[in-house]
Order: sequence, then structure tokens, then C-alpha cells
Amino acid sequence: MNYAIVDIETTGSFASASGITEIAIRIHDGISVIDSYETLLNPGLPIPLSIQSLTGINHEMIKDSPAFSQKAAQIYQILSGCIFVAHNVNFDYSFVKHHLHLAGYELNTPKLCTVRLSRKIKPGLRSYSLGKLCDALGIPIQNRHRAGGDADATAILFEKLINWDIRGDIQAMLKKTSREQQLPPNLAKDNFMALPSCPGIYYFKDQSGKEIYVGKALDIKKRVSQHFTGHNPNQQRQQFLRNIFSISFEACGNELMALILEAAEIQRLWPLYNRALKRPESRFALYSYEDGEGFLRLVIGKHSKYQKGIHIFDREADGIRMLRKLVMDFSLNPGKCSYGYYPLFSTDSPEPGQIGTDFQSMSAKQYNDSVTAALNSFKESLPGFVIFDTGRNENEESCIWVEKGRLTGIGYVQNSDIKKGFHQIKQDLKPISANHYMMQMIFNFAAKNPFKVKIPDTNNYLLHLPVLLSAQ
Repeated sequence: MNYAIVDIETTGSFASASGITEIAIRIHDGISVIDSYETLLNPGLPIPLSIQSLTGINHEMIKDSPAFSQKAAQIYQILSGCIFVAHNVNFDYSFVKHHLHLAGYELNTPKLCTVRLSRKIKPGLRSYSLGKLCDALGIPIQNRHRAGGDADATAILFEKLINWDIRGDIQAMLKKTSREQQLPPNLAKDNFMALPSCPGIYYFKDQSGKEIYVGKALDIKKRVSQHFTGHNPNQQRQQFLRNIFSISFEACGNELMALILEAAEIQRLWPLYNRALKRPESRFALYSYEDGEGFLRLVIGKHSKYQKGIHIFDREADGIRMLRKLVMDFSLNPGKCSYGYYPLFSTDSPEPGQIGTDFQSMSAKQYNDSVTAALNSFKESLPGFVIFDTGRNENEESCIWVEKGRLTGIGYVQNSDIKKGFHQIKQDLKPISANHYMMQMIFNFAAKNPFKVKIPDTNNYLLHLPVLLSAQ
């Protein structure tokens, strides 16, 4: 097969909203260039000033040039039957494929990326951008940032790579079983191949090593490969792929552990390309204070790290519902319980718990004793349990620790250590803070899998399912 070495100039960085202003194709037979095609194109779109400055292509130059659709049949005929070669091939290929599709032609040809080839055949260079790579390898470039000049330089580079390819890397990349051309241009194949096929989370990192995306998977390698399939021409995907330089991972024993860890890491790292789970949640807390007459007042207000609350709620409605229940169950004074600046009850009619209660004659000590009893009852009702599930290997189990209705730790414990007791297990877990989304996952899992739930008990590991159900 011949190689079609392609370079294009465009009005933008992604195919779905950008046009092609110039295309150059050099047909190479593996020894030398045997044919050439080059033309300016009218994209039917404005050319940004920054791109005019970079390429030198302006509106005056392309006003009488043909549209891509007018040249689509010829371009398709030239490319058909060839291996599509380009520097950062997925960029050029996505543009050409997209605009051929709009013209009624479906391009499906093998691809080769000279960025990836150069990294494999000439490793250790400081940069693999076309300009710096050609400088390092002594390849002349004329008409830089024009399709013809860059295509000529890429053709010389490709010819050198063919001559240097003593291990057969080019043929290996062209095999149907090779995933080389699917991978982002700056990601080493060895890095991808080292990913495991197990549950866990994975991190995409940029050139500086900063995490730009965190994901979870039942099969890490399979899920990561799905990110790189297809030729989606939108801007975010193209920028996303270009920014992936490395991948790291953390194996998990099961999907629930992966889900919790993913949510926690997104909140911690705030990665650029994650959208879900990044919205900050306004938490609320139950506060108690003593008024000027010595009476304890209970208030549901926004959680603040500068003021310690009795209990934290993910939603204000949950706190209000709990406080209403305490007022009715323990005959508390509704006038001394509120949320924000609003009274807890909107009417003056007594609630069932207050019928017959004379708050006027009640001393501060008597009333405060009732408040203390209500708070103690509430704290005792908060669920505490541990979820044990499959670990990362047969010698361990995953452990999720919930205390007083909040997630406090996750981790893995050896099977032999489980018999040592809950206090020892808790010390080996990683502290973690959960949001409402994470707690809902945990409570739902506990309700559906009661045989995996244990509750600390002085006698044994016992299960008390009603406690779990009441916590939802």
C-alpha cells in the first residue's frame, strides 16, 4: 500500500465547527514521494486573526478558492487505498473524515502518526512537535505552518523513520490488533498496556503530571480504551486527547469502592475535564446555643468550618425534618427551634407533641434537660456499620466504615485481621469525607446487600437491618 502524507490548515482546532483552508497530500511508496496534491480551500467561515498571522492565509487568498465539497471526490479518490499519515494523525484525520462525510463520502483507512512513530523509533528527544523535531533531526522546513511546507517536512521525516525502523515498529502499528493509532499522540503505548483489567479508578495527566480527568471502571483498561475510540470532532474531545501524556490508576476490589474513591478524588483534585460530581454541595448543620434567659435553642444553619455543629446534613430539608421530629417527640418549644432566621413551624397551632405543655412555667433547667435528652436520642439513632466486600485479592476484603451516619474511612483489611476486632480495623482505614451522593450509594448498597453489612458489637459482628433502613 502507498502512504498518503497529509497536512491541513484550518480555521479552528476542532472539525465540527471549523473549516479547512488548505490541504496538501504527498503520496509515498515507502521509498520516495511519487505524487502530490495541494490546494487552497474556501472554508465558508471567518479565519481568526491569530490563524491568519500563524499561517499567512487570509480571506483575500481564499475568496476565489473552491469549497471542500467541490474537491471532496478528488480528495477521497487520492486517499482511498492509502495509509493516512500525519503528524498528530487524529487531528488531521478527524477534519478530513468529517468534511468528507458532509460531502457524502465515508473515509475508512489505516492511520499512522509520525508523532507516535518518532517517540518509538527516536525516543528521548525533548520535544516531538514538528518544528522542534525537524530541528533536532536536521530536516529542513520551508513555508512553516502552510500545508505544503509541513507535508514536505513530514514526508522527509517519515522517510527517515522508515530507514531507522529496524525493529519493524511501522508494521506493528499497522496490525489490526494494534491499538497504537487509537491512542492520544502524547501517550506511550507501554503506559496504556500496563493498565489492569480490574475495578478501580484511573487518572489522565497532562505534560506536567497534573490530573486532568478522573474516572472509575469495572475494567480499567477496557474503559480507558473507550475514551480513545471513534472520531468525535468536537472541541473538548480534541483538546482532551492532546493533553493526555500519562495514565495512572488505583485498583479497587469492587465497584462501590471505585465509585466512592472516584467521587472523593474529583472533589479533592477538581480535574479540568470532569463535569459530573464537581458541583459543590451546601451542607447544613444542627447548632445549639444558650440564649439570654439560659434556655438552649436549636438551629439548622449553613455548615461552617469555623463553628462546630452537633451534626452535619447534606440537605437543609433533612435537618429541618429531623428537628421537627425532635420537637414533637420530646415536647420541645417550637419557638426556640428554627432554621436560619425562620421559625420551625409556620403556624401558632400546637403540634401534637406540645399539646398540654406549659412552656411559660418551665424552668431553664427543666427545658434544657428535655433538649439534652432529645439530642442524646438523636445521636444514638445515627447508624453505625461496616460494609465488607471483595478485596483486590483473595487474601483481603474491602472495608467501608460508617459512624454516626457519616462515612469516616475506607480501605482494605487482611482476612486474618478481621478477627482482631473493629477497633484495630478502624485504625488501618484511610480517613475520608463523604457528600450526599456518596452516602446515598452506601446506604442503598447496605439495604440491598445486608449480608455484607456488620455492626460493631461487644459479642460478635451482628446485623441489625432496621437501623440501616431508617437511615435512608
